[in-house]
Amino acid sequence: MTAAATGQLAGLRAEEFPYLDAAGQAYLDYTGAALPPLSLVRGSAERLARGVYGNPHSASPASLASTELVAEARRAVLAFCRAPAEQYAVVFTPNATGAIRLVAEAFPFAPGRGLALLRDNHNSVLGLRCYATAAGAPVRVLPLGAEHRADAAAVAAALAAGPPGLFAYPGQSNATGVRHPLSWVAEARRQGWRVLLDAAAMLPTAGLDLGAVPADFVALSWYKITGFPSGVGCLLARHEALAELHRPWFSGGTVQATAADPAWYLLSPPPDGFEDGSLAFLALPDVIAAAGWHGRIGYPALAAHTGALTRRLIDGLTALRHPGGEPAARVLGPTGPADRGPTVAFHLLRPDGTPLDERLAQAATAAAGISVRTGCFCNPGVTEQDNGLTPDRVAHALRAGDPASTDAYLRQLGGRVQGSVRASTGAATVEADVDRLLTVCAELAARAPADPAEPRHGC
Repeated sequence: MTAAATGQLAGLRAEEFPYLDAAGQAYLDYTGAALPPLSLVRGSAERLARGVYGNPHSASPASLASTELVAEARRAVLAFCRAPAEQYAVVFTPNATGAIRLVAEAFPFAPGRGLALLRDNHNSVLGLRCYATAAGAPVRVLPLGAEHRADAAAVAAALAAGPPGLFAYPGQSNATGVRHPLSWVAEARRQGWRVLLDAAAMLPTAGLDLGAVPADFVALSWYKITGFPSGVGCLLARHEALAELHRPWFSGGTVQATAADPAWYLLSPPPDGFEDGSLAFLALPDVIAAAGWHGRIGYPALAAHTGALTRRLIDGLTALRHPGGEPAARVLGPTGPADRGPTVAFHLLRPDGTPLDERLAQAATAAAGISVRTGCFCNPGVTEQDNGLTPDRVAHALRAGDPASTDAYLRQLGGRVQGSVRASTGAATVEADVDRLLTVCAELAARAPADPAEPRHGC
């Protein structure tokens, strides 16, 4: 880490996040949500205290004031993702999931227009297959290889085989921190695919240049990037890709005109035609401030800061040993710095190498005032890979049990599916936070029971 980056980020914690030390807490769940900087919270309150802002769907002074700020927020999002305005539109949503749903429900899936998904995807992306299957579209789930990285050969083969439709994958895994190649975007589009890039986990610490990476659809959440505002996400969409979507319904704000009887309506052009009901118009101006705040720190400083902390965490975990010298931790995914973000999933191990129940880690870290995440992180593909659950084994368990019963499914798999521990760093994280977690992990591993028999149920 450079001295400039160290000084800038070290001062940032005291200035913007004093509540962490005041509460005596270590926050290591940035992939779950970033922490809100005080300046953004105070700036929002000051803006609301001195202005009058109404619902944008009117020509009143209060409405026009909101309309102007919403337009400025759209421009801020385009600039943040380096998206040319002549190529991209910004649709505001409640979160990244809402952005993905807009694509899912309106994409023209058909038997000749399928869906390709990476095994490493958040459930919000995996849910696309519900719409694809209902339309009779073929669905492919592309496997992962070593270190939970994508099998590049399988991805290339699937894209070449077609039929082209929608290819969806994360720029960064929300589970392991693996950064999947952005070069797939241009290659998939060259072969006729539309590409949905889930950028929610990537954008906090890695920038996106949509002029160079021409994804058709990009989903993001602002609370993941800057912690504030919450309840605001975005779908960035290429104009020609957005024109292919066919909304299955209309609502207030999405239509230019409609009739109660007969059933007639005229949908508003994008982006308005995709923004259901009233926008979060009091929060959207905070996106302008958030983009500016993030930009003043800059991706190079954030990447250097979080990269150094991630290396410290991984090095500390891989160095943990039992008294007999056996490894006491195992990192899921890459242990090197290449093509990974500041998200680290890991198991604590017994001396025999079997994973310790991650719920013990959850209890121990919580008692120590440390916020981490445990379980499967809404990413079943990574958990299945980690537990050796092949598609055939999962399919057999579903056939033999009751697909509508989680307990029956898990019994057919042989018991509990082992989850993991996930720690992720961000702007406010310092070395002491990482060391605090490593101390708890060492203490927990030292008293790990040799007998793996523990309560067994779903993760």
